[in-house]
Amino acid sequence: MTTKPLVIAHLFPDLLNLYADQGNILTLVKRCEWRSIPVKVVRVNSHHDFHLADYHLVLLGGGSDREQSLVGERLLSRREDMKAAVDSGLPILAVCGGYQLLGEYYELEDGTRVPGLSVLDLRTKAGRPRLIGNVAISSEECGSVVGFENHGGRTEHEHEAFGTVVSGHGNNGTDGKEGVRYKNIVGTYIHGPLLPKNPRVADFMLRLALCYSGLPAELTELDDSLEETAHQAFKTRKIGAVGGS
Repeated sequence: MTTKPLVIAHLFPDLLNLYADQGNILTLVKRCEWRSIPVKVVRVNSHHDFHLADYHLVLLGGGSDREQSLVGERLLSRREDMKAAVDSGLPILAVCGGYQLLGEYYELEDGTRVPGLSVLDLRTKAGRPRLIGNVAISSEECGSVVGFENHGGRTEHEHEAFGTVVSGHGNNGTDGKEGVRYKNIVGTYIHGPLLPKNPRVADFMLRLALCYSGLPAELTELDDSLEETAHQAFKTRKIGAVGGS
């Protein structure tokens, strides 16, 4: 009897591809393969039709303002489908621009508002300077999380945060919060990419996806010594923001 695969959808990689999201996909795939978990990745480009009910985990990456606007227009017609999928527990990892798109709007510097999906009670406004540099946070569910941030948007929301900023800027550079946790959504500004540096975040998303799919969610331990060494080296460096314009 063949076990059904865990199906991961990479939404709009032809447009939202600025922040090494392929590295996130590869990390998820390899951590499944190393555990003999069947896995399938579906690349959903901007011209493809798609059905969220077909997937067990969705990755929504980041892009420039132009690409983000195009994706926003494409997704608006699927707003109700997205809300229903989120309510059903579909796990979503949304990075940078993808994170912003799940909110009500992204307001550009000229005051133009790019409509979001309104899945989250979240709003983003462009600001200066850009918030750029290494970032470290403490996450209740995933422990220490490190990476890089580069965003002009200042995001505010009323949900739980993904974590508390230890070093760096986070959502807006002022409230000490980074990202969002809502139902099975993880939204974050941490990229570079996120998952190769943070195997615990990768496994957290995989557990959510396996539970959602009905597959066994018990993950065997992997030898993450190399990843942990890199993670600790990153933490012990001077983690300071680099100024941007």
